[in-house]
Amino acid sequence: MTKQITCFKAYDIRGELNEQLTEEVAYRIGYAFATVLTTSNVVVGGDMRLTSAPLKLALAAGLIDGGSKVTDIGQAGTEEIYFATKALKMDGGIEVTASHNPIDYNGMKLVKAEAIPISGDTGLNAIQQAAEALDTDYVEQRMAHYTNNQPIDADAFYHGKAHIIESLLQDTNMYKHGSALEEYVEHILTYVDKNNLRPLKLVANAGNGAAGKVIDAIESAFEKHNIPIEFVKVHHDPDPTFPNGIPNPLLPENRADTAQAVREHNADFGIAWDGDFDRCFLFDANGEFIEGYYIVGLLAQAFLDKDPGAKIIYDPRLYWNTEDIVTAAGGIPVKSKTGHAFIKERMRKEDAVYGGEMSAHHYFRDFAYCDTGMIPWLLVAELLCTKNQSLASMVEQRIAAYPSSGEINSKLKDADAALARVLDKYRPQAEAIDETDGIGLEFGNWRFNLRKSNTEPVIRLNVESKGDIALMEQKTKELLELIRAE
Repeated sequence: MTKQITCFKAYDIRGELNEQLTEEVAYRIGYAFATVLTTSNVVVGGDMRLTSAPLKLALAAGLIDGGSKVTDIGQAGTEEIYFATKALKMDGGIEVTASHNPIDYNGMKLVKAEAIPISGDTGLNAIQQAAEALDTDYVEQRMAHYTNNQPIDADAFYHGKAHIIESLLQDTNMYKHGSALEEYVEHILTYVDKNNLRPLKLVANAGNGAAGKVIDAIESAFEKHNIPIEFVKVHHDPDPTFPNGIPNPLLPENRADTAQAVREHNADFGIAWDGDFDRCFLFDANGEFIEGYYIVGLLAQAFLDKDPGAKIIYDPRLYWNTEDIVTAAGGIPVKSKTGHAFIKERMRKEDAVYGGEMSAHHYFRDFAYCDTGMIPWLLVAELLCTKNQSLASMVEQRIAAYPSSGEINSKLKDADAALARVLDKYRPQAEAIDETDGIGLEFGNWRFNLRKSNTEPVIRLNVESKGDIALMEQKTKELLELIRAE
């Protein structure tokens, strides 16, 4: 008897708890991962949600029954799994996380050896099929074994069975705890010259504690290397009930605490992370949120200062500022379809030193071409010191040169009809058309990109202009009225 599993997405696994994602589903995924990829050693970790630990252990049970040894690095961010997969020479890695999704969700991010992402075309579909095909009687028998023959009940599992599974996993000699935290921290510090760093005060909002452990480890490394950077810690201790909201700084309502702390403590800048801290969001010394688009340009410039002529990958939603900076600095700008799997694949193909998305995902060649939320702010801290400028002063001219709307989402009954309305009006006037991802139209001194969501009836709009804020705002309003005219 097979089981339909609905939590597989294009690049990862995400689902509503107890409906789409359960311990049984996690076990199936682990077994399928081990058998489809024929792995011998897999590293697993999980974010700080209440459900991540039991799901991770059920996943580990499936991996072991599928023939893999498992190294569990405990509470960890997605980028720690990326790093550990490569550093520990694992055949694969899985992070249990729902990132910035609501509290009643969870999920998984999967990679192969060398932290190469797994998407639908590169193994995820095959893992789903194998997970669904696994015999239900067998799964129930194995889960009963790992839960000490108690019925599989989600609430009881969360509050009492996790330790039973862990004990039985350890009895197999196929499961062990491990850590790559110290090596990971030392690695990310190699991206800056420690001699360049002067005293700075940084606000660090760990997002209900998701990034707290790593911030503490970085703080210890700063002390070890005599790096004079001080942290003001906000929402630092892990609290899986999310008392300060879902860790998603893209939402304006989730920015106030970081901004206020920056101002109160007279900090040089502020940092906030999402739920698995593979994205970081920056605030200037006035507590003003800096759109990720402009950070891409800033980091591109930093890499080209050190590696002239290098290739820089960027996404097609907003790009005039990035192209201008990269070209002026003698680099080679390379446009890629939006999404981590596409960006990472293109970075490997081009051997690009850095890639950035306006959504605050930043990718680094020497970090297995993966994204990390820790290296970007370290590079920005070094820039503040070497250029002797504030973050605001480093981006204000770029914001003025290429003002942008940021991404604006519209939830619609019929996204296809909205897209057709916009194209009917604007496409005949366009001077250039870009279909790398969605549709991008240019009109001399302004442009926009419009993309449909793959998973919901949503249209995502980005508008930018060349030095004309009023024009950008006018066109944004005009487009939104047409998009939402249902």
